Amino acid sequence: MQLYPNQFSSEIGKGLAPCYLVFGDEPQQKFEVIEQIRTTAKANGFDERTVLVADTGFSWNQLLEATQSMSLFSNQQFIELELPTGKPGAEGSKMLQEVAKGLTRDTLLLIHGPKIGKDVQRGKWFKVLDEMGVSVLCYPLEGRQLTAWLSNQVKQHQLSINAAGMKMIADFCEGNLLAAKQEIDKLALLYPQQSVSEAQIERAMVDQSRYNVFQLVDVMLSGDANRCVKMLYRLESEGLEPNIIIWALIREWEVLWKLKSAAANGEAIQWQKFGIWRNRQGFYQSALNRLSIEQLLQIQDALTQADLAFKQNVISRPFVKLCHLCMMFMAMGIFHLPLMEA
Repeated sequence: MQLYPNQFSSEIGKGLAPCYLVFGDEPQQKFEVIEQIRTTAKANGFDERTVLVADTGFSWNQLLEATQSMSLFSNQQFIELELPTGKPGAEGSKMLQEVAKGLTRDTLLLIHGPKIGKDVQRGKWFKVLDEMGVSVLCYPLEGRQLTAWLSNQVKQHQLSINAAGMKMIADFCEGNLLAAKQEIDKLALLYPQQSVSEAQIERAMVDQSRYNVFQLVDVMLSGDANRCVKMLYRLESEGLEPNIIIWALIREWEVLWKLKSAAANGEAIQWQKFGIWRNRQGFYQSALNRLSIEQLLQIQDALTQADLAFKQNVISRPFVKLCHLCMMFMAMGIFHLPLMEA
């Protein structure tokens, strides 16, 4: 039985299924679903947990042995199997179908991994386990689904936030539910069980942005090259994941492109429509004034190439490339230079 993540709490509240399949590339939802399974399993006497990872060199006999072995402390076996690629392969598929036949009330199986396609969902092993258990696919949320998720988080914290405030959080944390949850958690600490205004939300977010990639973006948009380089150096020394910065740069490019296109069509900029609040409007206006349509298209190509290189882990010094990209946003005379492969 396949469920959406927001349906899972209600379903697991009815009792544990023999097995669970949790896959997707949205970490916050996946974490929440898996934690619910672990908590419910422990509450139902599954005190011991065996964790297996089907990586290179993994023997599928380990899974079979785990389902058949008896614990010294409990008759109930909770087995977690991670599939790093989302696919068990031919041998794994056969073993999972075999294991499915032997699952009892005293054995709980959780299989999780990254985003999977229809080919995996059509596999025999997946169908067999899905029919006898529950599958949950966790994908990034947008639009109404994102709003519903945020509303649920706010409700859990007994906060009251109007539609404009919710949109502010959604725009600030777009594509990153973990960041959204952290923002709401912070608001709950600052204003427990209160009605939170847009001004309070904005202040809380600005306070946080002083110490993360959001400040870097603002400095880049403002065109302060020296400060931007210093911040990149500091973020690198702090061990910040380069892909987080790439994500932020792509998001800012998309916003700038929409703003530039609107201006080219003779439309007045409606800052609120794009989720840009008063304290950041000057940064965007500065970037729009210095960047042409042609330069934005060149930045898009550079971001696409860099994003692919980062995902393939072929860059030995990613922050050098990030610096090059930031300089392009500042319209410095480097558009004719190839991105450094340092």
